[in-house]
Amino acid sequence: MPKLAAPPRPSSPSSPPLQTGDGRPVRVVHLAAELAPFARSGGLGEAVNSLARFQAASGLWTAIVMPLYDAVRATGANIEPVGAPFQVRVGPRSETVRLWRFNADPDHPLAATRVFFIECDEYFARPYIYGPPGSDFIDNARRYACFTMAALVALPTIAGREPVLLHAHDWQAALAPVYLRTRFASDESYRRVKTVLTVHNAGYQGHFPPTTMSEIGLPAAIYNWRQLEWYGRVNLLKGGLVFADAVTTVSPTHAHELRTGAGGFGLDGVFVALKDRFVGIANGIDQIVWNPATDPLLAANYSSASLAGKIDCREALQREMGLRPTDEMPIVAMSARLVAQKGLDLILGNPNYFAFDAQFIFLGSGEPRYEQALEAMADRAPNRIVVELRFSDELEHRLLAGADMCLMPSLYEPCGLTQMRAQRYGTIPIARRVGGLADTIEDGVTGFLFDDYTPEDFTRAVMRAIDQFEEPDGWAEMIRTAMSRDFGWELSATKYLNVYHRVMGAVAAH
Repeated sequence: MPKLAAPPRPSSPSSPPLQTGDGRPVRVVHLAAELAPFARSGGLGEAVNSLARFQAASGLWTAIVMPLYDAVRATGANIEPVGAPFQVRVGPRSETVRLWRFNADPDHPLAATRVFFIECDEYFARPYIYGPPGSDFIDNARRYACFTMAALVALPTIAGREPVLLHAHDWQAALAPVYLRTRFASDESYRRVKTVLTVHNAGYQGHFPPTTMSEIGLPAAIYNWRQLEWYGRVNLLKGGLVFADAVTTVSPTHAHELRTGAGGFGLDGVFVALKDRFVGIANGIDQIVWNPATDPLLAANYSSASLAGKIDCREALQREMGLRPTDEMPIVAMSARLVAQKGLDLILGNPNYFAFDAQFIFLGSGEPRYEQALEAMADRAPNRIVVELRFSDELEHRLLAGADMCLMPSLYEPCGLTQMRAQRYGTIPIARRVGGLADTIEDGVTGFLFDDYTPEDFTRAVMRAIDQFEEPDGWAEMIRTAMSRDFGWELSATKYLNVYHRVMGAVAAH
């Protein structure tokens, strides 16, 4: 994969960016199930990586803790154990775990951020992160309860005795604020730990049967409609929302959507009840890595001032993908997990879509029904339709540089990263006006948006894009405008710091 670029090294500011009221520096510890480049299934791992790196660059003491999956070991990362194995109690079970640390080379992007891993071979020495394709491991509640409990037990080793802000990500880490206010409530040092929970994808909440409460060591008293109960099930994300000191999601528009019955995934009442404890902060992208002027993975480099290299990238992509060489029709690309959320039903259920005079490339894997349906389409028109199920970062760079349009007809999209990368590379997104897509694409200026999740509205957006493509001067102006947009992490990291300041200065909510 391409080497992630490191942000500027911290300059040892005279006072820490985050401190308590009495001037003690605060240490931030991220708890996440995924982290690029070690193990990830979607955008979560990249978002956590980027946020932590930019926080460290600002002078904030930052660490990340994740499970030690087989995928981590497969990367060949230089890791070493920290202390001896230890026991953690998860419900009726006692698990043997161990803390490991990543030894980063000085020029590694994560060199300024401390990365730790929780080892528990019974739970994490498996070939998949969450389960085989299309399914989940039946013990995922225990797996992530063990991970969270072990991280909390190891917190003094990870962060020392300084004040800690624990930043948990998604349902897999949502037990952290729950355990802190229940299992660790009698320990004064843990009571001082403040928590922020970021919801990257509320479509995944961690639903389990009621017996899970005892299995993961939670008191029966909090299995109620205000805390962890949700329609007769345990909902781990809901528990995290209720017990966290602050909650964020990954775009302002998505924060609004989550407060509605139509967009709240059954938790809209919980999000509304959070009031000002809940905010939306858009993700960013690494604009050093995603820079067509310097990207070493491209057939030719280019910029908004000189677009000639993009034509070379387009021709190289056609050769690589086996498409007929032509400049008379646009290349429409889709780089995404092939799941219902990404709008595959709109594409495959629309007989008009593949009738457009265009070439189509799909990059990514997912549900077998979508993979098989797309491959069947490609078999019927191999010169116009290509499906590549083997995703790689390198190919995504070449795809977004060589394509003309990027398709994102999502059913919902909390933030999305691909539309920002595409604009950075002068590839115009066609997307549904939801979540972060609405926040980062300007309709008719840097992309084409549609509102209704219907074949008709989707088709109209594609037609608008193709009509614009046939006007070379207007199309070139749209490319230049899209490439000029700033999607860097700097502003987002500042907004997270503002949330941290508010949390550290507030009385815990529970």
